[in-house]
Amino acid sequence: MKSYLTPLGSKADKDTVRRHNLSLVLRAVRDEGEAAEATRAGVSARVGLTRAAVSSLVEQLLDSGFVTESGKTFSGQAGRPGTALKVARTGPAGLGVEINIDYVSVCVVDLAGTGRVRQTEHLDNRGAPPAEVLARAARIAARTLESAREQDLYPVGTALALPGLVSGGSVRQAPNLGWNEVAAEVLFAEALAALRPGSGPLPVRSENEANLAALAELWFGGLDQVRSFLYLTGEIGVGGALVLDGELLRGAHGFAGEIGHVVVDPAGPECRCGSRGCLEQYAGQSALLRAAGIDEAGGGAAGVRELEGRARAGDPRALAAVADAGRMLGQVLSGAVNLFDPDAVVLGGIYRCLMPWLSPPADEELTGRVVSGLWSRDGGRLRASSVAGDAARGAAALVVQDVLADPAAYAPSAGTDA
Repeated sequence: MKSYLTPLGSKADKDTVRRHNLSLVLRAVRDEGEAAEATRAGVSARVGLTRAAVSSLVEQLLDSGFVTESGKTFSGQAGRPGTALKVARTGPAGLGVEINIDYVSVCVVDLAGTGRVRQTEHLDNRGAPPAEVLARAARIAARTLESAREQDLYPVGTALALPGLVSGGSVRQAPNLGWNEVAAEVLFAEALAALRPGSGPLPVRSENEANLAALAELWFGGLDQVRSFLYLTGEIGVGGALVLDGELLRGAHGFAGEIGHVVVDPAGPECRCGSRGCLEQYAGQSALLRAAGIDEAGGGAAGVRELEGRARAGDPRALAAVADAGRMLGQVLSGAVNLFDPDAVVLGGIYRCLMPWLSPPADEELTGRVVSGLWSRDGGRLRASSVAGDAARGAAALVVQDVLADPAAYAPSAGTDA
């Protein structure tokens, strides 16, 4: 007879408990500091530890440079005023590197989640050897690290945001880049290390760019209480990610969310993925500009700005192109909404600036096709992403999450007195 009991593992020792509590306190200081000033008393009430235990943990975080304190704060209640605590604006940070079809964007995020340094270069990465593209990204990252150092920020790791199927440190397939089985983490790490002789190697991890943009929207966007949503990013391709109850749904192999390759018409135009009639052939950047009669040769970003300008001016061809894309998006999204029942659908990338013309036809399709009857036109469930929801920031914040989860592992000294 098979046993379905979960192995219990070993009990937590004193050091493990303290490390866990350090994380609790650091995250509480960060969260409290977003709305008001955090104090030891406030943190104690939030995490359920005694004032003495919290004070000991705060002292360790102060000594390690994760937290700063200043002045006195008055709660209006009896007792001595407390000092205001905030996560440090210097020290450990995260480095995020987004490699997309026509640009590379690199940013550094501090422990509070604030973007502190950003460098973006518009580069056409299609057709270039993967090692060359990753070396370009490493050069931009190296310059960004120098700028971060000037602010006394020291990223402790790098996360790559990559388009396509990403698993095990490699890009299994990125049709719009022409990449197959590319060891992205290794190639980037080697290129960055060569540019920084004498510096210690930075750990590198990788993730699909739509997943990281969705996490940035979850952590920094204007979703309020929404914890389950479908995120679409429109670029040259169309990426997607699904967040359920605040957790990213990756799927059995890490490939969930490839909504851009849902087939709209089996007899439609050939897609770079090898199929026909995929959504991105109707709603991707190249398809939109082509339908509007805009030359993409001058640069994708310039083409999108021109498309937005023409739509704003009432150009019939531009309006028709965006409306057709909106209808296709609505049809495909309705299937995903019926399958997963998210609270909202968030459109990012180029869709954000096209929402005034894209949203009505997409919303109409969703209203007519979502079987629950809970989707109503103009009900606010279809929304634009915030300016904060981009993949590079999500990548950098992913590194910061590691620091917040175990600050002792990133402390200048390893002492964790029990």
